[in-house]
Amino acid sequence: MSLSDFLSSPWAKSHPAYRESALSILPAPEYANAEVLVAGLYRSIGMPGVAERAVPGNGRQLDRAVAKSRDMGKRPEGAALEGEAAHALLNGVLQSPKLQNQSAKRFIQVTPLVGETAWFSGSARLAGNPWPAGTLLRRMVWLGSDSQEGAETIWQRLFGALAVADGDDVFARFLSEELAAWSGHSWGDEPVMPGEGEVSLLPPGELEGRPFPARQFASDLAAVIDAKPLMTRRQWTSMLEALVRVAAVAHVAWLCEVQRRIWDMLRKALGGRIDAVPTRDQIYPLALSYLTFGKGALAELKDRTSAYLRARLGINALLWSLDDIGASHEGGLGCAADFERLRGSVAKHQAKLGEVLDHLEDLSESEARTLLCSKGIGSNLKEFALHVLYQRIPADTLLRGYDQGFVLRRKGTARSARWICAPGPLAILTLVHCSLAGVAGPRSVQRLAQHMAAYGIGVNHRDIARNDLGQQLRMLGLVLDSPDAETGMLLVAPFQAAVGMARP
Repeated sequence: MSLSDFLSSPWAKSHPAYRESALSILPAPEYANAEVLVAGLYRSIGMPGVAERAVPGNGRQLDRAVAKSRDMGKRPEGAALEGEAAHALLNGVLQSPKLQNQSAKRFIQVTPLVGETAWFSGSARLAGNPWPAGTLLRRMVWLGSDSQEGAETIWQRLFGALAVADGDDVFARFLSEELAAWSGHSWGDEPVMPGEGEVSLLPPGELEGRPFPARQFASDLAAVIDAKPLMTRRQWTSMLEALVRVAAVAHVAWLCEVQRRIWDMLRKALGGRIDAVPTRDQIYPLALSYLTFGKGALAELKDRTSAYLRARLGINALLWSLDDIGASHEGGLGCAADFERLRGSVAKHQAKLGEVLDHLEDLSESEARTLLCSKGIGSNLKEFALHVLYQRIPADTLLRGYDQGFVLRRKGTARSARWICAPGPLAILTLVHCSLAGVAGPRSVQRLAQHMAAYGIGVNHRDIARNDLGQQLRMLGLVLDSPDAETGMLLVAPFQAAVGMARP
């Protein structure tokens, strides 16, 4: 591929150095919700060989098998349920609510309670080639870990927690065996480790002293895993979903911000300006804040996505232009030092790169709808962020309370009401638990505010006592109002036995 190929189709294929960067957004996110993310995680960690595009077909195959069993009065070997009961299990007990635009479609959609459900349910789309949502979470684990050994340890612990073992409740053990009998596919015996080039690690000390969502996610996974013995399987998977949805979008938002800052630095070099500020300080934000508690979220998410897309075009245009003039960037783009070398190349060949900005201006006009998040990758990114964070509005009004791990909810009951950042009770409980993991003694609500800030959710801890967050904390029994506390409110650990557990 050459510069001219890139200019004619800028989103089709990125420059190899950009695509293989640890700081690139891979895989490219599309529509998802919390259950799609968890189902994708099941497939990535414990179901090798199950392609995302095969999942809807597997669901139809299972549906036909159950229907045939109902008609003939037979059941597969090893199954405890008759066909009628199996149908009720899949389309009643385990059914995940369909959205309003899905009410007329017939397909199996179940809660990802055990790994066996991922064989036939939980793909991002019902046709085509759905994106592998689980690989995004896998990249987050590696990016947020300090070493290869640390990442593998977290991955193995997560596999062990996702597996159904003797410590799980009776229903989970029954369900795992029953679904395996009906589908003919069981959860894996050992975790699937990523292949070469599928994950990336940052150099040691690259982000020292700078919080970022992937690191917080890797740490919080351990806290959620520690709490598993204290809950039913359904409660625990719901908590995992709540963590995954807040972390996944925050991770993508952080990468968008890093890409924007990288392009700002390179664009200055293209204009002959080299700031004396260290590259690490230029490209990595000291804090991420893309949501504010109680405020609208749509415009901010759209602006960040648009800025990322412009940065992606700019960085790729520079890399292809350097190739075109015979000054290709050598090495990777996985850390601040690599981008500093790239900036040096841009500054050195500034005179020969004069047409880059003209090319980008032309692309801004031809790709305006994508840059405005109205189609293509821009629309997909926006849809990913919103649908993961939104409170699900099911077609069946009786199931309105199904989703309690949301981050965004409507401000009012009208369908035209705007979406605001107001995490649901399950999301709040999960964040409180994770914020108190590994600490001893009481902590004020300031610690919760700091933990939310690590995921890009801004809230002033001094306002918690008076806003909706404080009210929810009281209703959930997660705070004690104390005049002796600095802010008047002390956090209460929801799972006392898990909070004090030592981290591996």
